[in-house]
Amino acid sequence: MSSPQWLKKLPALGLEFWLSLPLLGITFWTGGGLLANQLLSRPYGSVDKLEADRELEVQLSLTVLVIQADIYTDLGLTKVEIKTTDSALKELEFEFLVTEVSQVEAMIAQELRLSQEDVRKLVRYRLKN
Repeated sequence: MSSPQWLKKLPALGLEFWLSLPLLGITFWTGGGLLANQLLSRPYGSVDKLEADRELEVQLSLTVLVIQADIYTDLGLTKVEIKTTDSALKELEFEFLVTEVSQVEAMIAQELRLSQEDVRKLVRYRLKN
């Protein structure tokens, strides 16, 4: 009894190689999944923790060109526009809940970290009702 004709042609097709490929793929897939799971489940110690409830303080060094303060006496507030020479930050705007000139100058000086004399030289006031 002889074996079928197609069974004799199997070694010529390299069937041993093609049948081992799915087994090799499954082995790499399972091994890679286990390795990735092991690496991703490791504890991660962070030195810098996120602090969302802390207020961020930014210090800018600006060259101030002019300070325009509009005092609204009926509303009890002062709107301040500050024009700078900085290319990235050309204008700053503040609102202060005071209308007295000395208080406005003190608050501007505090915000810009300037002396009150420097602020007094640069500020222009407009009274609005």
